[in-house]
Amino acid sequence: MRSISATMFVTLDGVVQGFGRPDEDTRGGFAHGGWGAAYNDEVLAAEMGKGMAQSGAMLFGRRTWQDFITVWSSATDGNPFTAHMNAARKYVVSASLDSAGAWENSVLLRSTGDVAALEGDLSIIGSAALVRSLHAAGLLDHYTLVIHPLTLGGGTRLFDDPAPRTEFELTGSVTTPKGVIVAHYTRVSPGAR
Repeated sequence: MRSISATMFVTLDGVVQGFGRPDEDTRGGFAHGGWGAAYNDEVLAAEMGKGMAQSGAMLFGRRTWQDFITVWSSATDGNPFTAHMNAARKYVVSASLDSAGAWENSVLLRSTGDVAALEGDLSIIGSAALVRSLHAAGLLDHYTLVIHPLTLGGGTRLFDDPAPRTEFELTGSVTTPKGVIVAHYTRVSPGAR
């Protein structure tokens, strides 16, 4: 049985672009990159660590996979996230990549249909376009929304276009000292309510 979980760092106005670094994603002239850094604290780190401690493979869209290679693949900082990222099986979904050999333990998939054929637990961090595609295909089972208390007024949003109606149940939440809400949702099976 397959289960797909997506962790998305999001602002109050739904922006998911450029969370980590100023140069992370400047498409469309986005000038607010690195907006999440001011909200890091021990509670948020511990909550994200829980997700990393779970077994299963990782799933990426092409852009996020290529960005993560630059950050994680050659890091030697002793960070437990680094060891996890490099050791995990990584699936990258792309119609344009020639190979996934640039990062150890990576496997190239061509479509959401290829994702549907996978088994086991899969987790996504970021990769908004892939998340939207998987959501539209009914393949996303869990969301962890890391909601930051700010608005940016522009940038790529989690759902720029209407998403198909899908119901989720809140299964847990944590609020950090800096006002970030980490909300865990699980998809409700049709007819379950």
